[in-house]
Amino acid sequence: MAHIPDGLLGLPVLIGTGALAAGGVALGLRALDDRAIPRVALLAAVFFAASLVAVPVGPSSVHLLLSGVMGIMLGWGIFPAVVVALALQAALFGMGGLTSLGTNTLNIALPGALVGVVLGPMIRNAASPARAGALAALGSVLAVAGTAAGVALALFLSAPEFTPAAKVLGLTYLPLALVEAAVSGTIISFLARVEPRALHPRLSPEEDLPA
Repeated sequence: MAHIPDGLLGLPVLIGTGALAAGGVALGLRALDDRAIPRVALLAAVFFAASLVAVPVGPSSVHLLLSGVMGIMLGWGIFPAVVVALALQAALFGMGGLTSLGTNTLNIALPGALVGVVLGPMIRNAASPARAGALAALGSVLAVAGTAAGVALALFLSAPEFTPAAKVLGLTYLPLALVEAAVSGTIISFLARVEPRALHPRLSPEEDLPA
């Protein structure tokens, strides 16, 4: 349940996470240049479509996040991509909520952005596509774990009574982490082999790469 619905979170949590998410979006937009817009739009659409396919796991359901891949390819640009996709999902399909949009954006985008910052350079400089894929798989597991921790923390801070439910929900992320690792590793290893330039965020003019 990465999409926390309206009505569950306390006002301080909504305000705090909303402010942090707004800061992330502002940071991503500030670094964004015209050439990166198609990539951001494409990955936002992929995230939008992939996360609509939810698989029931125990009392909840899980879906692909692909935040690790997005963080590697977009850097901080993951924030604008995620917030647009989540807003459309909430408005069109009732997934998540509009009041919890900031919380959901932060929980999904921040772990992906951190994976991009920490592991992105290692992936782009990997000795082989297989190594790049392995690092991306690790990053995706960490991103899913970060999202699970963010959801649990938001629920706990809103009402300690949610703690048992948060623990159960955390367990549902285990199979998701394994699937995310396989999918993300395959995507990144393929791109590292056929189009390594796609692994560079290129969010500002000074980041031009040689052809």
